[in-house]
Amino acid sequence: MSAVRYVSAQVDGSTVFYREAGPRKAPSLLLLHGFPSASHMFRDLIPLLADRYHLVAPDLPGFGRSSTPSTPTFDQLAQGIDRFTEVVGLERFAVYVFDYGAPTGFRIAVKHPDRITAIITQNGNAYEEGLSEGWNPIRAYWQDASKTNRDALRAFLKPDTTVWQYTHGVTDPSAVSPDGYSLDNYYLARPGAEDLQLDLFGDYKSNIALYPAFQEYFRKRQPRLLAVWGRNDSFFLPQGAEAFKRDIPSADVRFFDTGHFALETHAAEIAAAIREFLAERSAKS
Repeated sequence: MSAVRYVSAQVDGSTVFYREAGPRKAPSLLLLHGFPSASHMFRDLIPLLADRYHLVAPDLPGFGRSSTPSTPTFDQLAQGIDRFTEVVGLERFAVYVFDYGAPTGFRIAVKHPDRITAIITQNGNAYEEGLSEGWNPIRAYWQDASKTNRDALRAFLKPDTTVWQYTHGVTDPSAVSPDGYSLDNYYLARPGAEDLQLDLFGDYKSNIALYPAFQEYFRKRQPRLLAVWGRNDSFFLPQGAEAFKRDIPSADVRFFDTGHFALETHAAEIAAAIREFLAERSAKS
């Protein structure tokens, strides 16, 4: 088993913490986490793939142990991770996107399509039909950025809500380790973290505005895409996973009987799907 390395990179004056494993000469896979987590969400997946792939899992700017951007927007997250890939020498790579990692990774793919060898999306949305009614309080904030609407979103940042995100839709909640959500809640409790997350809630509308551009990229470039989806996700619906096939007919869409944080319960199954998917790509290249 390849040991995981816990390191930081200096990227244009900011620090990006990341986990790295596997042979550096092996095919690379960039792992992009979501809200409210950090690279620790890949702690179970990385050891299952590190024998064959070079895995790099950064903490997004403002998350985990990475520096907070001056302006917390999704454009800033994508710019930071884009530069990070250049600093650490990722020239061509597959990308695994989840939740916030999806609009981050898709921005990079649109900007540098020739660098992306494949896409794995785990509850990483790019279609409006994938957005559930759970987004309604955030949509209200997009329409009216009042203090009342902003304060209403603080409920999403409460410790009990984080636990709920991890356990909702899971057949056996006792199968979900407390490690992930406990660390998430630790990071959310830091000074300034709440306002950063509220700012990103407000800016999420910029991702919706880019959905047509993401979809045009899918249609034009036809990237190899695997969707591994927790079918019981209360935020990103199965329709969002199926929609990828509208623009990429060859997309491989697989559902698992779990919730939003599918890796917490199905890391082994998702790792097996990734190995099969990437092996097929290698065989055809």
